[in-house]
Amino acid sequence: MSVKISPSILASDFSALGDEVQRITSAGADYVHVDVMDGHFVPNITMGPNVVKSVRDRSDLPFDVHLMIDPVQPYIENFVDAGSNIITVHHETNDDTKSCIQKIKSFGVKAGLAINPETEWEVAKQYMEEIDMIIVMSVHPGFGGQKFIPSALKKLEAIRKEIDQSGRSIELEIDGGVDFDNVQSTIDAGANVIVAGTTTFKGGPDKYANNIEQLRGS
Repeated sequence: MSVKISPSILASDFSALGDEVQRITSAGADYVHVDVMDGHFVPNITMGPNVVKSVRDRSDLPFDVHLMIDPVQPYIENFVDAGSNIITVHHETNDDTKSCIQKIKSFGVKAGLAINPETEWEVAKQYMEEIDMIIVMSVHPGFGGQKFIPSALKKLEAIRKEIDQSGRSIELEIDGGVDFDNVQSTIDAGANVIVAGTTTFKGGPDKYANNIEQLRGS
């Protein structure tokens, strides 16, 4: 199973965001991970579709956009128009998750489902026929730099088994607190997409390529 690295630009230098997107692209990233937070669904505010649009031309990589917002429906089209390639919504929002997924797919964009640490993995079963990605949160969403929650590994194992049995090509992404010490355990548990913000951007631009390769396990 090939491992993809999706650096979270939440941990980048915001004063040079376009350059940072370009740097991680050149350094060998597979996706650009965009954490969108609204100060309501999660206790932080980050960026919106205008920011995504402003840096879209700095990379030809897929933009992996993680919406930690509630409501979701009114903003999906804006993020599509901004250039998102994968849009992930949370099961825990008050919006109808299935409707959100169907709306994302209606624009020809890949749809993902994210589940928080306290959410049982089985909720993903009802969406398996439509989604393209599942994000297992290994921290409580809201802030970067948090410590990895080990129970996420069991969740990864269970979802990987479910994906394999489904026969569908669904990516399994781990998001939160992933570093050089624990990344291999997430890969062994079934993750094939690794979100890493702090670890990717650690040490400055000269280190990005090496950090990405270390995370990939090569």
